[in-house]
Amino acid sequence: MTGRFDLPEPDAFTRTYWDAAAEGRLLIRRCGACGRAHHYPREFCPRCWSEDVSWEAASGRATLYTWSVVHRNDLPPFRDRVPYVAAVVRLAEGPRMMTEIVGADPHRTDGDPGLSDGADLEVVFRDGIPLFRPVPRG
Repeated sequence: MTGRFDLPEPDAFTRTYWDAAAEGRLLIRRCGACGRAHHYPREFCPRCWSEDVSWEAASGRATLYTWSVVHRNDLPPFRDRVPYVAAVVRLAEGPRMMTEIVGADPHRTDGDPGLSDGADLEVVFRDGIPLFRPVPRG
């Protein structure tokens, strides 16, 4: 254990996902039987239970589904990052994904980091972890 709670512990199955993330690529799984994409990576389709699933590059685009500003988290390294924005995003391919939003302003005194549900987002990576940021306007 590294003493950090934000770093993955890849296993034989998820290593493909984490290796791609370390290279700045976001992968999802797609079912060959029903055609639906899913995330987090599983060895079977969570909708039809088929094992005919394969890795696919995601576009890296998403919309904000819901979010919350975290003001307290005592686990390393989160305690040094508060406040931060924890979120669920809907990937352009369909699945929802838990993540952190960067590039918003969780320090605003009114408690609003300047986000709204449905905001357009794009993937970025920190230490091989996929995060999302608002798509720059203009």
